[in-house]
Amino acid sequence: MIILGITGGVGSGKSRVLYDLKENYNAYIVEADKLAHELMQPDKSIYNEIVSTFGRNVLEEETPYYIDREKLGSIVFNDSERLTILNGIVHPLVKKEIKRRINEVRAGGKYRLFVIEAALLIQDGYNSICDEIWYIWVDVEERIRRLMKQRGYTREKCLSIIDSQETDEYYKKYANYTINNQNNYENSSKQLKERLNKLLSNGIISE
Repeated sequence: MIILGITGGVGSGKSRVLYDLKENYNAYIVEADKLAHELMQPDKSIYNEIVSTFGRNVLEEETPYYIDREKLGSIVFNDSERLTILNGIVHPLVKKEIKRRINEVRAGGKYRLFVIEAALLIQDGYNSICDEIWYIWVDVEERIRRLMKQRGYTREKCLSIIDSQETDEYYKKYANYTINNQNNYENSSKQLKERLNKLLSNGIISE
């Protein structure tokens, strides 16, 4: 089973690439951010650690007392020390669960491609888990255009988010492969297929 890591900046179109991998190549997909949300549910590992660390004031006011992500975000947004503490809780537990799923999926024998998507894939050391890491690239202006259209962000908000993330040079330095997702879907899909043909030369890809 090939373990593939997908990363890229906000607005780069990672979701489109994940959809292609799932629908056309029968990949098992794990999105780290969504998995973190799952583990923030009551009685899950991250939930208990966050409540223990930040207190019950981060919870919603009615049962079953879910974590209120807006309240939590307001606590850590402008406090780098608390953000580091939060990341120190979330990221190791997410990685632990991903490793567990890798073992489970590999034992099941159903999938030959396991994909991990995470914004901080490289920073969190997933290169030690992945056989290969892909960087999904789109230039800044196109990312801004997509975010303004799809999410309704202002240009200022887009730039603020983009500036808080790593540069193209950083990602390209550590990634094994870069997919140019600037233009149409057919173009990026072709790049994806060509690369997978090299990784999975035993016929998993069909026309």
